[in-house]
Amino acid sequence: MIQPTVDALTALDVPAFVRMIALTASIYVVGVLAALGYTQVMVHAAQKVLVDIRRDLFAHIQTLPLSYFDARNRGDVMSYFTNDVDTVAEAMNNSFAMLIQSFIQIVGTLTLIFVLNWRLSLIVVVGYAAMFGYIAFSTKKSRGYYRRQQEVLGELDGYIEEMVGGQKVVKVFNHEEPNVMAFRDKNERLRVAGTGAQAYAASMIPAVVSISYVNYAIVAVVGSLMAISGLTGVGALASYLVFVRQTAMPINQFTQQSNFLLSALAGAERVFAAMDEPAEIDEGTVELVRTGEDSWAWRIPEGFGVGAWGSLVPVAEDADAPAPGPAAPAEAMGAVVGSTARGADGTVLAVGLVPLRGDVRFHDVSFGVHPGPRGAARAQPLRRARPEDRLRGLHGRGKTTITNLINRFYDIADGKIRYDGININKIKKDDLRRSLGMVLQDVNLFTGTVMDNIRYGRLDATDEECIAAAKLAGAHGFIERLPEGYQTMLTDNGSNLSQGQRQLLSISRAAVADPPVMILDEATSSIDTRTEAIVQKGMDALMNGRTTFVIAHRLSTVRNSDAIIVLDHGRIIERGSHDELIAKRGVYYQLYTGAFELE
Repeated sequence: MIQPTVDALTALDVPAFVRMIALTASIYVVGVLAALGYTQVMVHAAQKVLVDIRRDLFAHIQTLPLSYFDARNRGDVMSYFTNDVDTVAEAMNNSFAMLIQSFIQIVGTLTLIFVLNWRLSLIVVVGYAAMFGYIAFSTKKSRGYYRRQQEVLGELDGYIEEMVGGQKVVKVFNHEEPNVMAFRDKNERLRVAGTGAQAYAASMIPAVVSISYVNYAIVAVVGSLMAISGLTGVGALASYLVFVRQTAMPINQFTQQSNFLLSALAGAERVFAAMDEPAEIDEGTVELVRTGEDSWAWRIPEGFGVGAWGSLVPVAEDADAPAPGPAAPAEAMGAVVGSTARGADGTVLAVGLVPLRGDVRFHDVSFGVHPGPRGAARAQPLRRARPEDRLRGLHGRGKTTITNLINRFYDIADGKIRYDGININKIKKDDLRRSLGMVLQDVNLFTGTVMDNIRYGRLDATDEECIAAAKLAGAHGFIERLPEGYQTMLTDNGSNLSQGQRQLLSISRAAVADPPVMILDEATSSIDTRTEAIVQKGMDALMNGRTTFVIAHRLSTVRNSDAIIVLDHGRIIERGSHDELIAKRGVYYQLYTGAFELE
């Protein structure tokens, strides 16, 4: 458009000059509208992509095994959703739109200058190559620093979260100054990583600008010589030089966004690395179903039956009913089996729905969390978990580990764990864990009402069922005294409640789930003696008719148990009732009388 306009002005052709001006103005108006349109499209597209990233990342995080979180700082995991996703968001909202615009401008201007003068365009291409060469070099150098920057930023966020959450402990021990020094060290590491990242990225702009100026000067000199020699016209050269100048503008704009782009790439790498983490594997096929108000049953997969020791055996295709023979394995264990069938090996199998009994047995189980030889021989293997089995032992001796193995938070290295004779590896994890209600020593309450936190145990529970569960656990009394009763809002993990009150809500949450098996891991450790007496009454009712694992150090909690198991370094060293263990005058006797000091 410049060449015809200049030619019309030179020839004093006013009508042609006005037409070219009007046409140029129209083109600019269309360009403005197009820029506005694509900007809005990019904004909406970017937000949709970010929503999908957050959704998919959170969904995948939920599928990861517990060991993944054991090996990582909570703050580092949180940084995926804050720092890393935010850098991607910043780039997509601003830089990516600029990148697309720059790419279109580069392609368009290069095409035009080759049409106008292909000889001079060869010089421009050489300048382009020099620019992109330096951009590639700088990007390669700074990319590692940006990745390190995001990692250190995650560590710093984790440290801040840890210190803020533990302020009471910090102030009790007057650790403010050491914490400040530790923060300075981590902050300095972030500075070093950030400086390295920014140093190379920031050098792109002056380097590209300098190369573009040199390139423009060379093209102007060579073009002038060609005009003098008659190889090109003055108007054509003027138009060409304008486009040459414009070819450098999109590259300059790109380099100005390089910091955002490189930071976004580093953040995206961390996010997608987390999404590439293998999800928890569930190879189970046996389902758990509720068959009544207080009854549960295993649903055996179609075409299979429960054989010896709970193994799944294919049903014979040519036999509708089993011939006379031994009882089905589930019947032999005391279960009421609805129907049986003959297996392909001739044995009698329990098929269909097999009532759940809560019979848990350990067979030569070995487990370890550190590399190297795993497990240890059992002095007295836990062959069967009876209702109200209590695990008693020294700190770090394997009590909690046993319960974590039952619900498959971790998989065992060797041996078998059987649930009603069925290998727990054959049971769907969701159903297995649904049948195992847990009350942990460390209480986690969520932002929401008291009623919401109780209902977390079973989301379809009614208000009446939640209140009944609270009464059973002994929590109803203090809940009614709260400002808004069951509708009182809880925040910050229930910080507005006492430790004992928080634990009572945790027990209520397990009660409303109404599982056939209960695991109480130091459930009363944070409750005073008076409150414990209230809770114990409710827990006795809760444990009635259930297989219950109770992990406790308080002898008052385990004294009335049907069976007490004493653990030491992963080994069962004693088992029996309170009176039986006292009569043995062993480890339990020493713990009970105070003659044994805890390590």
